[in-house]
Amino acid sequence: MRKLFTNLTFWVLLSITAGALLGHFAPATGVAMQPLGKYFIDLVKLFINPIIFLTITLGICGMNDLKKVGTVGGKALLYFEVVTTFALLIGIVVAWIIQPGAGVDTASVSTSGDLGKIQSGAAAFSWWKFFKDNATIQVLLFSILFGILLGRVSWREKVTVPLTRISKYVFKALHIVMLFAPIGAFGGMAFTIGKYGIATLMPLGKLMLTVYITMGLFVFIVLGSILRYYKISLTRFLNYIKEELLIVLGTSSSEAALPSLMEKLEKMGCAKPVVGLVVPAGYSFNLDGTTIYLSMAVMFLAQVFNVELTVGQIFTVIGVLMVTSKGAAGVTGSGFIVLASTLSAIHVIPVEGLALLLGVDRFMSEARAITNFIGNGVATVWIANNEKAFDRRRMEAAFSREVYEYTEI
Repeated sequence: MRKLFTNLTFWVLLSITAGALLGHFAPATGVAMQPLGKYFIDLVKLFINPIIFLTITLGICGMNDLKKVGTVGGKALLYFEVVTTFALLIGIVVAWIIQPGAGVDTASVSTSGDLGKIQSGAAAFSWWKFFKDNATIQVLLFSILFGILLGRVSWREKVTVPLTRISKYVFKALHIVMLFAPIGAFGGMAFTIGKYGIATLMPLGKLMLTVYITMGLFVFIVLGSILRYYKISLTRFLNYIKEELLIVLGTSSSEAALPSLMEKLEKMGCAKPVVGLVVPAGYSFNLDGTTIYLSMAVMFLAQVFNVELTVGQIFTVIGVLMVTSKGAAGVTGSGFIVLASTLSAIHVIPVEGLALLLGVDRFMSEARAITNFIGNGVATVWIANNEKAFDRRRMEAAFSREVYEYTEI
């Protein structure tokens, strides 16, 4: 019993349940809990860029063959494009078969929300703005260049030794911050349920159910098959990162567990340079859950407004989403803005139809964030194996430790 009460997973799960109950039975109080989730995410975000810098710099500096940096980066981008395009096609096909938007009565669906703000955000989107404002990408590129430069100088140990020491302290501080994860998860869930309410799910329940089932199938069939290629169990991997998954569920943001994921991937045998390159890049470019949602949302709105998309128009939607989906970082609400920009670009479906999704978008953001999160973990493990930069003995030790702790409970 004492082991149970000292387990972070238990407290995060308990907090999510308590937050959902508070939001349902006392909506005003639940909404007031928003700062708990927001401040926790803001606190964790302080660690993201330092950890990316330290991981990549130390990893690349320690590599004997710097050509591998380009190889890993190239494979990562190719992997991202193939898998996210596959996710996009799955969303289109499933929505076309199930028709979640058929027969939806627009008058019965709440259209409250600041649609104008979302439309203005979509109009302001551009690739230059994306790269200029995306600190993660900037730190990633700088760290790669700095690591390569540091690896070529004779006095690199004068820099790497203190950086290694700093890295240890940064991760120790992160572990302390993660102890507050139950509070953040409680605040995030209480706010979501309190503001939007369970009742808002009913009119668009078919869409939500379709999205969740599709993402579940994608995770267990597609991502599971990718791991199975290297004889790695998806269920054991998910059990290994279960604490991070619950944090993402509670906060609706993959940012909240990103630094912890990087640490766990290293512990399970992925080489530091691979983790440092793939995870940050995947955070901006490997958004499996977001692409599934975007494609299904476009098809849903077309069905609601009885817009018969031709084959050519569907391919246009796919082409536009292949570009715009890369601009949606794993932050709550960003996928919705990209959806608005996509509808504006194709000029077929009324952008005003986005108001139909305002009430339930937040509830689907958990599914997007979790799928994105798992997808980036799987991508890192796959590329590490492909590059022969993976230690299976460390993986077995890490998995066995998690299983032992789980069975103890």
